[in-house]
Amino acid sequence: MAEYKVGPSPEIIDLANMASDEWKLDLSLFGKYDVKRGLRDIKGKGVLAGLTKVSDVIGFDESTGERIPSRGRLFYRGIEINELINGFMSEKRSGFEEAAYLLLFGNLPNKQQLKDFNQVLLSLRTLPKNFVRDVVMKAPSHDLMNALSRSVLTLCSYDPLADDISLPNVLRQCMMLIAVFPMLSVYSFQAYRHYEMGKSLYIHNPKDRLSVAENILRMLRSDKSYTKTEAKVLDLALVLHMEHGGGNNSTFTTHVLSSSGTDTYSVIAGALGSLKGPKHGGANIKVVKMFDELKTTVRDWEDEDEVKMYLRRLLNREAFDRSGLIYGMGHAVYTLSDPRAEVFKRFVSELAREKGLEDQFRLYEMVERLAPEVMAETRGLIKPVCANVDFYSGFAYSLLRMPVELYTPMFACARIVGWSAHRLEELMNVDRIIRPAYVNVKDKDPYIPMAERP
Repeated sequence: MAEYKVGPSPEIIDLANMASDEWKLDLSLFGKYDVKRGLRDIKGKGVLAGLTKVSDVIGFDESTGERIPSRGRLFYRGIEINELINGFMSEKRSGFEEAAYLLLFGNLPNKQQLKDFNQVLLSLRTLPKNFVRDVVMKAPSHDLMNALSRSVLTLCSYDPLADDISLPNVLRQCMMLIAVFPMLSVYSFQAYRHYEMGKSLYIHNPKDRLSVAENILRMLRSDKSYTKTEAKVLDLALVLHMEHGGGNNSTFTTHVLSSSGTDTYSVIAGALGSLKGPKHGGANIKVVKMFDELKTTVRDWEDEDEVKMYLRRLLNREAFDRSGLIYGMGHAVYTLSDPRAEVFKRFVSELAREKGLEDQFRLYEMVERLAPEVMAETRGLIKPVCANVDFYSGFAYSLLRMPVELYTPMFACARIVGWSAHRLEELMNVDRIIRPAYVNVKDKDPYIPMAERP
């Protein structure tokens, strides 16, 4: 058997170099044909591609006919996210399950409905016999998002109704995936930790009486212990990451794939592939790694001039990954503020105090305050720039002692709810496959016989 080859061979590199000019487009043609690059207009507003009742993301006031930057607002099924969070937190209960019910079914559950919903999730929180051993433990990888996708696609093989896209069956599949995503994510990390890093192997079963957030922490830690504040912050993170409109990359992927009539497992695997990208769900990892470099480069974390100097180096492509970005700053929709970041910030501050890491939290606050100023000075930006949810979520996960490999899977454990709501909405309302148009800008050429080719 031939040896498995990793990386492109010299021949493939030559082929790529030869074809690179052919793959490249003249960017001026986008303007000529009025193509909205990234499906956004020149001002960054998304092209209208559909309708939804699942959620609403607001970053501008358009009541006067003009787009005026405003404080960000996020609504789940018409309910503002701040009100939703204040509601379950004031009554000292977890919010994941209540928010999931709201997004899936369109209304807040009463006590009995929430109890019944939790019971259905518990009944679906099972994996096929030997699945953990035969699928999760085999071929462990540091890329847990790909491992999660593999598990999702393999679950398809165990479902005799995998291709049935009737609404009750799709709801069953979606609720099952919502229930098992935390197990698949944490167990994939434990497999990687054991087989690739040589650490002890822990496979803890979830407990019925615990919330989703509590079970994640329980399954992750060798001693199964966690504090109330830790569980509260993780639960909050899951609620805030659960849904963000139909136009975000992974949710739009869900709509596109659902419109083709394919099965639920293929749709969710596609959404996972989108979410893992560093421009989407993987952004919080970049924030944490950027701050790791900042903390080793900046000698005095209280010195604003020194922090500004580092931020300028970031923008001038002289620091971190040389991308010219300050990760965690800016958003495609939000302008003056990201409501998720504002809510998260309060509770991350509480967790930082519990951990005795207030100095690190103050550093995050300083960068949040200074970054827009430095970006305006360096880039001449006029559009307001705010911290987005990724700015504080990565820090929160680090305070929770969450391994960096699990950051994006935690996002997926939350967003699977939003994807499910949008999949059901797409199947219920649209009977046409999503197919936007592309303009071909290649000149027409005649076929040349082999003997006449150069």
